[in-house]
Amino acid sequence: MDQAAVPSGAWLTSASGIRDIGCGTGVFALALAERGIEVVGVDPAAAALDVARGKPGGERVRWIHGDATRLPPLAADLATVTGNAAQEIVDPEEWNREPTYGVTDVPGVGAVGCWAELLDVSGPLVTFRWTCVFAADGQTLGSDSTLCFRERQGIEVELAAQGYAVEDVRDAPDRPGRKFVFVARRPETAS
Repeated sequence: MDQAAVPSGAWLTSASGIRDIGCGTGVFALALAERGIEVVGVDPAAAALDVARGKPGGERVRWIHGDATRLPPLAADLATVTGNAAQEIVDPEEWNREPTYGVTDVPGVGAVGCWAELLDVSGPLVTFRWTCVFAADGQTLGSDSTLCFRERQGIEVELAAQGYAVEDVRDAPDRPGRKFVFVARRPETAS
């Protein structure tokens, strides 16, 4: 993601602190930090955070291993959750090696081959494993994750329970009708 790909607007440019939840390898968090914004990225995949830390500018972001519940009480103007590509995978066959395998050239590391493997589906919970193999030495790293695919109404209820007022729910520009963008804020911060 280059600078042009980072969204803009008053909500972003006026933010002094952003929490990137599910930051993965840090693409969005690093782009924000490059703009001088204080960013904390949190992700349950330790291997993804290792990649993020090793990228140029990685020292500008505070990286936390875990999910959103691991975030200490930190003041932030904005929390983001981006890159929901996994939520577009609806066929269990798509969660296996053949359709998910890819090789990425990581600067300073070399080629890394990665793939997904479905482990379990229980209601709205999908558990899967990402496996990555480093071509240089054959080292293998695995990361198990569980995603919860919640419906719009459930997300609105949870936001309200946490003290947020939903101001707008929009279609995501890249997946209209399939992915939502929630604009919500705590009433005491509305302006």
